[in-house]
Amino acid sequence: MNRLDADSIDILLVEDNPGDVRLTREALKDSKIQNRLYVAEDGVEAIRFLRHDEEYSNAPRPDIILLDLNLPRMHGSEVLREIKSDDELKTIPVVVLTTSDDEHDVLSAYDLQANCYITKPVDMIRFVQIVKTIEDFWFTIVKLPPHHD
Repeated sequence: MNRLDADSIDILLVEDNPGDVRLTREALKDSKIQNRLYVAEDGVEAIRFLRHDEEYSNAPRPDIILLDLNLPRMHGSEVLREIKSDDELKTIPVVVLTTSDDEHDVLSAYDLQANCYITKPVDMIRFVQIVKTIEDFWFTIVKLPPHHD
């Protein structure tokens, strides 16, 4: 199914910085494609969301995950490892969106099968542009895996 024909795109943003959450919401607000943004504030919450634990029993399977690396309770690389080693979750595209431009972090993310790695700009306007570019690429150009709930 082409995602352009879908009712909406479900996005899981794994991000502990409220400012970055707000900017991401703002950037996706005027999206060409209807989307629902879900936020997990740390790695443990993200895994619980993805595995439908307890209060997340009705959570949708996201079409894409935007993952920060520097998270409390469970580092983003561990979240990525959990996702990509789980047969039910591994086909969900994961975009690492983080402040780190450290070569080790980049290599580690790709070793763990991240679909792409983007370093967050510190400039707010540039950050919004990056999120809109992610949206344009992943929601209009890329064919995403079939949506399963």
